[in-house]
Amino acid sequence: MTSKGPEEEHPSVTLFRQYLRIRTVQPKPDYGAAVAFFEETARQLGLGCQKVEEHWSHDPFEAFKDSEGYIYARGAQDMKCVSIQYLEAVRRLKVEGHRFPRTIHMTFVPDEEVGGHQGMELFVQRPEFHALRAGFALDEGIANPTDAFTVFYSERSPWWVRVTSTGRPGHASRFMEDTAAEKLHKVVNSILAFREKEWQRLQSNPHLKEGSVTSVNLTKLEGGVAYNVIPATMSASFDFRVAPDVDFKAFEEQLQSWCQAAGEGVTLEFAQKWMHPQVTPTDDSNPWWAAFSRVCKDMNLTLEPEIMPAATDNRYIRAVGVPALGFSPMNRTPVLLHDHDERLHEAVFLRGVDIYTRLLPALASVPALPSDS
Repeated sequence: MTSKGPEEEHPSVTLFRQYLRIRTVQPKPDYGAAVAFFEETARQLGLGCQKVEEHWSHDPFEAFKDSEGYIYARGAQDMKCVSIQYLEAVRRLKVEGHRFPRTIHMTFVPDEEVGGHQGMELFVQRPEFHALRAGFALDEGIANPTDAFTVFYSERSPWWVRVTSTGRPGHASRFMEDTAAEKLHKVVNSILAFREKEWQRLQSNPHLKEGSVTSVNLTKLEGGVAYNVIPATMSASFDFRVAPDVDFKAFEEQLQSWCQAAGEGVTLEFAQKWMHPQVTPTDDSNPWWAAFSRVCKDMNLTLEPEIMPAATDNRYIRAVGVPALGFSPMNRTPVLLHDHDERLHEAVFLRGVDIYTRLLPALASVPALPSDS
């Protein structure tokens, strides 16, 4: 892959780099500058633009492009690329004078990286969203280092669990019984044994992808005041990502049983507990998938349908009955979201514009469905 000089740079790449320079990372995202950027781009495109506003702060970014054409910036893969690809695809379709049976709406919402609770989770309940009468949605995916393109049809459910253990306090020189640490240790062992079982299940079956099993990681330990004091209370926090085929009721009962088996005074609470997993069918019974996959086949794009191992705003969209796919057209690209040196080659970015320029007309031309009413 080679890069063009600044004077020859493709205008879509220039727009992409302008967007990348806006700092939209937590905990102080510059959403104001991002909104202004989209308002101005929409004005230039002759698009209507409606802002449903929250509060955020300001801070700029630099987007560096090296001599090979790789663009380094937070958001290059996750997921400012997709935002600009949507806009540039719509620009092309408008310039060419296309009209479609369905309307194409683009939504730009905040807070996805911190759960979407002040963004898409609220937006899908608002009258502005219902007025869109959405039949289908596209949201972010993940890069694929091979020739294939990953597409996500469902997601694991985030369960953030805090286990608290209470026990006898005392001087740390003594062999105290029924301590908080001993009981918490039993729960930690049970959960990490489950983690190992799921890991082995994934490793032993080449047909399984990460999103098909339930993952868990111990992410926080709390408790204690001094080296020589046995604490009365200790806690451990876990990040579970529950596969969509899991019986949620039975799984929660399993968590409770691990706590009960550890002894008296061991409880759990949820900081997050997503209970509405939905699966978008990936066969021709689903007209949206049929249209999506047909375009990819016509463009000789190999698709790898998977369950998203993490969580995106698609979970809120699917939960209100709208089928959705997670797709970021980045193949031959290492997965670098949230990583150092997050980057995307400009040729991959521009190819993504080409792909959306074909996908959007096909999806906007799906015939009327009973669910549309």
